[in-house]
Amino acid sequence: MSRGGSGRPRTAAPSVTLGQTDAIALSGLDGTPVVVEASVNPGIPGIDVVGLPDASVSESRKRIRAALSNLGVRLKAMRYTVSLSPGSVRKIGSGFDLAIATAVLGAERVVDPARTRGVVFCGELGLDGRILPVPGVLPTIVSGLRSGFTHFVVPAGCAEEAHVVPGAQTVPVASLAECAAWFGADMVPNAVEVARDRGTTHAQRPEVHDLAEVQGQDDARRALEIAAAGRHHLLMTGAPGAGKTLLAGCLPGILPSLDEDAAVEVLALASLAGTLSTRDMPPLPPFETPHHRTTTAAMLGSSRPNSVGVFSRAHHGVLFMDEAPEFSRDVLEALREPLESGWCRVSRSWGSVDLPSRFQLVMAANPCPCGMSTAGPSGCRCTPRDRMRYRGRLSGPLLDRIDMRLEMLPVAAADVHAPEPREASVDVRRRVIAARTVQADRYAGMGWSTNGQAPGGWLRGTFRFAARETRLLDRALETGVLTMRGYDRVLRVATTIADLAGRERPGPDELAAALLMRTQEA
Repeated sequence: MSRGGSGRPRTAAPSVTLGQTDAIALSGLDGTPVVVEASVNPGIPGIDVVGLPDASVSESRKRIRAALSNLGVRLKAMRYTVSLSPGSVRKIGSGFDLAIATAVLGAERVVDPARTRGVVFCGELGLDGRILPVPGVLPTIVSGLRSGFTHFVVPAGCAEEAHVVPGAQTVPVASLAECAAWFGADMVPNAVEVARDRGTTHAQRPEVHDLAEVQGQDDARRALEIAAAGRHHLLMTGAPGAGKTLLAGCLPGILPSLDEDAAVEVLALASLAGTLSTRDMPPLPPFETPHHRTTTAAMLGSSRPNSVGVFSRAHHGVLFMDEAPEFSRDVLEALREPLESGWCRVSRSWGSVDLPSRFQLVMAANPCPCGMSTAGPSGCRCTPRDRMRYRGRLSGPLLDRIDMRLEMLPVAAADVHAPEPREASVDVRRRVIAARTVQADRYAGMGWSTNGQAPGGWLRGTFRFAARETRLLDRALETGVLTMRGYDRVLRVATTIADLAGRERPGPDELAAALLMRTQEA
């Protein structure tokens, strides 16, 4: 036996088997790769999980021990240490169960530890060894692909969700035994019933109306078509019964379908929220209609980590706020950031998260608290102070971010008895899709795809408007009727009007019409 300089015998290091798998720690739709290592060492029997796990991850020790016992794997009377690296990233949720259990099986050499390296595992363990569905499987796969992973093991109940993403090689497993057999365990798994997510309440899509149901309101119908074609924000003000809610309910029926990238984002957010259903594939543009008593936390999604709020559930779709002035001041002011940046940024004691929230905002409001100001003094019970306070709930900075503001009059009897049929949504949708196609070609290769997102500087530089064309806009800017933000939003709406008319660029008529739709004066 050789000796070192100290005179002590030099012994060979003991051979240690490390089980290793991979997982994804989600923060919103973004994920951080996590290396899961398991080691068996002498010590007080038990399982330690280190690496900044939350309570649900720490509780996995009990689920894993029971599942392994029911699988027929007896853990040694030794200390099992599970490391989740990097330790600076918080690990949230029960979706780490399958990765930890497989790593422990690798440390025990029940499975081949070399085959589980570089494979992302996601799933919750039942005590009987079944793999239960978890929220966030789809964003886990998307984040894993971005990080260079190609192989994923997911719950069998999430198989359809996992197959949405192209380029991912997924292995759906119904039980821990099936997962172990896949990676070299000497066992024949019994057939088990695939666990489905029975605890999730799937989002109910509001009823979609047809524009043929709308009586009269020709200006409002035209404004809705323009808003749909360019993804412009719209505020409708009018007496109760004028058709504001009905028109908003027609909007989903004239919107184009989502493209592939947008569809994956919408499904990923639904997966993270736990509201994804196989009925939603391929998804339609979301249409969210929160109640005016909805809290700010529910709108932002900040009540707990990885919760998805109403703003983000409306991503790539429509957020309709009926009775808009009745929403709390905090909710209304929280709209300003997503309307400007397309993101909902939340910072709380548990951390911070960014969720995409690029939606089309449609708001409806009464002209006064009682809603009867259009009926004359005899019908309205509101004082001038009441009206001023009611209208002031929608702040100037928020209104400045609304592209179109529409004053709707009550429906007249002549509109109800009009002999000619009203144009249906299917016909309007064709024009909207044609206008969207023009915009997609115009903005190809840029960071935006619709007129509602186009920067005003780009529009001014491309179309090079003459002073005579923008005379009305310039005067409105000089007199304070328009801000510079409002000026650019008028250009966006005018461009959409030109696209619907088949013109290459907006002219004086389109600019005047867009200005009228914003200020109700030209």
